[in-house]
Amino acid sequence: MSRIATLRRLPALVGLAALVAGGLVSSAPSPSASADPCPDVEVVFARGSGEPPGIGGIGGSFVEALRSQIGSRSLGVYPVNYPASTDFSNPNFPQTVIDGIRDASAHVEATAKNCPNTREVLGGYSQGAALAGYVTSAAVPPGVPASAVPPPMPPDVANHVAAVTLFGTPSGDFLQKYHAPPLAIGPLYQPKTLELCAQGDPVCSTGSGNDFAAHVSYGVNGMTGQAANFASSHL
Repeated sequence: MSRIATLRRLPALVGLAALVAGGLVSSAPSPSASADPCPDVEVVFARGSGEPPGIGGIGGSFVEALRSQIGSRSLGVYPVNYPASTDFSNPNFPQTVIDGIRDASAHVEATAKNCPNTREVLGGYSQGAALAGYVTSAAVPPGVPASAVPPPMPPDVANHVAAVTLFGTPSGDFLQKYHAPPLAIGPLYQPKTLELCAQGDPVCSTGSGNDFAAHVSYGVNGMTGQAANFASSHL
């Protein structure tokens, strides 16, 4: 199948992808939020398109990998509250992503203020990776009315975000196809951001990737462990 044909089928496939992604890591324990209002470490994660509320299969795999690396430190989990819709052509779809950006930004900022010693890890998968990336932006993307989106987070908040881990981040071509603004990781976050793209993943590849199975492989291809290594080294 050609890359263009694959991209056209993606809205119909992402729901299946969510089920597969969740099934791939179903043997792992379900991560739960810490009862501690100010955990030592907190993962703020945006699930992928079509996944049910929570952090999704890839997010769960990442959290469990990170949990195994932080020793006795407490770990909290915050699932970004947004629909993770697969209805990309719906005129209301952009607002659902903006709502997620607003929710994630507000939570990160509130945690930085109320729990200054908590080390935050921001992450996302697929649509959620784009959302998390936008959260780090230092400026409103070109062509987007400032009144339509939440303002960039204050610079000092970056001191509380230890790492950003993104899986299958939509490429510039993919974002353009769905009329989304360009994604630029903010300068304060670039040194502590890891973007992972499985070979052949048509969502994040900039070449001729057309292996849709690659887009749901992050929970079993070792990349969630790689991301956990990266995040733990930045705590």
